[in-house]
Amino acid sequence: MLSRLTLPILAVAMTTLLSACAGAPARPNEARECAAGLHIAYSELEDARAHGFDGTVEWTKAAGLLTAAKIQQQFGKYPNCIDKVRRARYYIHQAQLPH
Repeated sequence: MLSRLTLPILAVAMTTLLSACAGAPARPNEARECAAGLHIAYSELEDARAHGFDGTVEWTKAAGLLTAAKIQQQFGKYPNCIDKVRRARYYIHQAQLPH
C-alpha cells in the first residue's frame, strides 16, 4: 500500500519543485530596475554617440560596464547589474562634460 502512494506523492513533489525553479526571478523589483536601467543607459549611450562622444575614455568605460551589466542580468545577478548600470550612467554623463 505504501508503494501505491509513494509514486503519486513523489510526482506531485517533483512537479511542484520544478515549477518553482522555473518561475519568475526571486526579486522582481531588482529585475525590473536592472532592465529599466539598461534600457535608459543604452539610450543615453546611443545619444552620447550621436553627439560625437563615442571616442572618449568615459564612453568606452560606460559601454564596457553596460555589456557586463547585461551579462549579470542574464545570470540573474540583479544587484550587480544595477551597480554596473549606475556606474555606466555616471561615465556617460562624464563623457559629455567639457574637458
